[in-house]
Amino acid sequence: MNVTEEETKHSQSYQWYRSLPQKDSAEHERYAGACNSSRITENNITNANETEEKLLEQILERDNMNKAYKKVKSNKGSHGIDKMKVENLLKYLMENGEEIKEKIKEGKYKPNPVRRVEIPKEDGKKRPLGIPTVVDRVIQQAIAQILSPIFEKQFSDNSYGFRPKRSAHGAIKKCQENMEAGYKYVVDMDLEKYFDTVNQSKLMEVLSRTVEDGRVISLIHKYLKAGVVVKHSYRETEQGVPQGGPLSPLLSNIMLNELDKELERRGHRFVRYADDRAPRMRGQAA
Repeated sequence: MNVTEEETKHSQSYQWYRSLPQKDSAEHERYAGACNSSRITENNITNANETEEKLLEQILERDNMNKAYKKVKSNKGSHGIDKMKVENLLKYLMENGEEIKEKIKEGKYKPNPVRRVEIPKEDGKKRPLGIPTVVDRVIQQAIAQILSPIFEKQFSDNSYGFRPKRSAHGAIKKCQENMEAGYKYVVDMDLEKYFDTVNQSKLMEVLSRTVEDGRVISLIHKYLKAGVVVKHSYRETEQGVPQGGPLSPLLSNIMLNELDKELERRGHRFVRYADDRAPRMRGQAA
């Protein structure tokens, strides 16, 4: 299926594609009214008409959306399939923010497919990277800002990748502590093509254990199912979490936290950074 054929399926999303003039100054102050609270339903995921947690309202609350916009703006980055640049984002949100809000409220919002590119890896191979549109990056960032503090309380202390106040330096220090404690043997594990092979149904099930607002689960599910565009050709995404969006690191840690807890239950010492980990065993070095 090519992009032109997919326009019918995603007619709401593709109407955003247009060039916009440059924004003026004082952007952060003017953005304040671009998005407000809203609601979403998707019956094939969960009954979203009743919810115990108003997480969607928190996600789309004005200050949270403003913070998300600033984060996307500061990160810059390339354009998505609609070719809209970060520089054009504020003006677009000021003109279309209310419409976006209403479509999310009505459950009619459909994220755009991500633009798939390949970037080189250290071993000479290439890694696929999915670039969402700048508007979808703002929405994803807003979701991540609300969910991250909730799941941080659940994450393993042995996890260091893509988490607040944690880094590769902390992971190395933890490895050194394990060595000093007598753990000499190392098993270096790398989950091959992890992001491309995540079971989406399992991820939704894990998310639903904590996120009781079905509208949020539904919105995240739509992002996973949005598809990718590779060289002008649309491809469905039945599995995996596209790398490149603000939500991907958080969803990755939520899924891999299941493995972290199992390793801890079995008494293993390990250090994980994203999908790389190094379990250690006691004994003398060979």
